[in-house]
Amino acid sequence: MELYFESHGSGGARPLVLIHGALSGIGTSFGQILPSLSRTRRVIAVELQAHGRTPDIDRPFTIEHFADDVVELLDRLGLDRADVFGWSMGASVGLRLGTDHPARVGRLVLASVSFDLGGVYPGLLEGIQDLQPEHLHGSEFHEEYLRTAPDPAGWANLVTKMKVLDANLPSWTAAQIRALDAPTMLVLGDADIVTPEHAVEMFRLLGGGVPGDLTGLPACRLAILPGTTHTTIPHRAEVLAPMIEEFLEEPVLCATAGS
Repeated sequence: MELYFESHGSGGARPLVLIHGALSGIGTSFGQILPSLSRTRRVIAVELQAHGRTPDIDRPFTIEHFADDVVELLDRLGLDRADVFGWSMGASVGLRLGTDHPARVGRLVLASVSFDLGGVYPGLLEGIQDLQPEHLHGSEFHEEYLRTAPDPAGWANLVTKMKVLDANLPSWTAAQIRALDAPTMLVLGDADIVTPEHAVEMFRLLGGGVPGDLTGLPACRLAILPGTTHTTIPHRAEVLAPMIEEFLEEPVLCATAGS
């Protein structure tokens, strides 16, 4: 597969890989935050199978396939390890990298991620199955696709394959989340598709929810953005960028998980 990627900036302890959301591309997922993140480090933004400038192949969408593709990209770029920032579907890919390819991941920033289906508001996934390609005509995602895709007529196929993925989303056990080695920052909008209760549950599994003045800071962090929906997280660059930069650059004082 010909996987499209862009490399921006230089420096930093490790490169940062950006992984976009479903039906999105580099522009709609990271266009506003990429300039800030690439000021002091190398940032590698990818477009996964059938998204943006990457053509489709005869293969179903799975989070596992997408994670394997990112690992192969790291191999071809000669990178042993990278930090990862993923939003939505990209956050699931980032989580899969952390659990299945831990040696390749430094730190994870996961925006709008759930580790099982119970983390998503009831009825949302069922509603996605009623989505038709034309329902998104005129959206920023469709407009980006028309500008960048090698086959602009492939939009309907992209939506169809994405609906199959959404009907077969992966899940992780609590034990897998508890055992995650990578320091992880969870990001959520306060009006997101993932419930805040689920984000707090995941935060606690990672070792968060402790009195840091007594125990030291855990390796994980939780950021809930006020007045923010799922699709407006990419528009909160002015809030997110400094938090992400500080998380990636500052040493973590304590890394005890499993509370």
